[in-house]
Amino acid sequence: MLHIDFALTPEQLLSQIDALFSLSAAKISTLQKRWDPSRGTPVFTVRGEYTSRGWTEWTQGFQFGSALLQFDATGDQHFLVIGRDATVKSMATHVSHIGVHDHGFNNISTYGNLLRLMNEGRIPENTWERSFYALALKVSGAVQAARWTALEDGGGYIYSFNGPHSLFADTVRSLRVLAVAYRLGHVLMGEKDRKISLLERLILHAEATAKYNVYFGEGRDVYDIRGRVAHESIFNLNDGSYRCPSTQQGYTPFSTWTRGHAWILCGYAEELEFLDTLPVDAFEFGASKEEVIARFLNTAIAVAEFYLAQTPADGIPYWDTGAPGLAHMGDYLNRPAEPFNDHEPVDSSAAAIAAQGLIRLGNFLAGQGRNRDGDRYARAGLTVTRTLFGEPYLSFDARHEGLILHSVYHRPNGWDHVPEGRKIPCGESSMWGDYHARELALLVKRMATGQVYYRFFSNSPTL
Repeated sequence: MLHIDFALTPEQLLSQIDALFSLSAAKISTLQKRWDPSRGTPVFTVRGEYTSRGWTEWTQGFQFGSALLQFDATGDQHFLVIGRDATVKSMATHVSHIGVHDHGFNNISTYGNLLRLMNEGRIPENTWERSFYALALKVSGAVQAARWTALEDGGGYIYSFNGPHSLFADTVRSLRVLAVAYRLGHVLMGEKDRKISLLERLILHAEATAKYNVYFGEGRDVYDIRGRVAHESIFNLNDGSYRCPSTQQGYTPFSTWTRGHAWILCGYAEELEFLDTLPVDAFEFGASKEEVIARFLNTAIAVAEFYLAQTPADGIPYWDTGAPGLAHMGDYLNRPAEPFNDHEPVDSSAAAIAAQGLIRLGNFLAGQGRNRDGDRYARAGLTVTRTLFGEPYLSFDARHEGLILHSVYHRPNGWDHVPEGRKIPCGESSMWGDYHARELALLVKRMATGQVYYRFFSNSPTL
């Protein structure tokens, strides 16, 4: 289980964060010069070079968003130009993409970061530029919300690219685009000009995810472990009834794919921050603000406790908590993760996502007056951050295009590179892992230096 350093502070991580952004600058520039857009989107490294691999173009926003985060952290205008120009040139199809659940990944990372930077006064105010970013986010939020499957209990969910029967854990973090579009005053227009609330769809999707993808060890889940997460839930489209758990990237439906778990942890913590800023009367369609926040918080705490209990001592998880090779690794939870073992790969990208979730959850609880609980989660997130931003995870090799090593994409499909002489994938990076490491670094840096707290939505009431 994670060994939390309760004395660790954000300030103590500043030297590691400075080193990360120094390395990051060169890696972004190298990829920008080398990458041929006709090859698609860079997804994962093979022998240290980014390659295009996968089923949808879900990582392009992370590529260009990384440049915007680099500018945010360092003030280097070169990276603002890269991120802004690429957003204008390449991201329009992602705004209107009706075939994916990834809008909150692609478009918050690009248009969302740019609008946030303008609201924070980090880039100059420009009315037409602001309107351009806002329109993209409004459309993206509505298109995402339109991927809707209604359930027999009156709820529903944004379905994954697998089809209307499929509810993914990942999509919780894509809810960010619905949140921003709602904050901008937008609605989804349906048949006969019916106005569909983006906030309502955000909440209903999150509650369906908690009900079917997250296990609480009680009621229907009495046989299971509190905080475990199934990657996918399957429904009968004829009557909207739940059928069974499933997984695409995990080992089994009855174990926990740790990146899917991390999406849940980070997503609910972020949405708690967002919901807390809304007035009570924004929840006029159903449950009260207090009830919704209580349910979101219960889910976030359940998955956070699972992460703390089921992750090795240094905070870096293996790719799935039920992966069969773990049985050969002894007491692996009470020692640091071993990326070079012969049995199962770790997934540093899950750690980057989860660390941010733990810190945000801790800060939220502290804001609610629950300082002891808040401190525990925040220090846990900082402990994971310290591990992730050092060797053997931070990539100091200038020849390697990745920033964070030992990320895993799709173990069941065999998409991950296994180096010669080794038995499992290791030593490679992913576009989402690198992006979320930069997000994590920016969050901790702002906390340490007393800057405006970094959220996916602006602290301005206009967004």
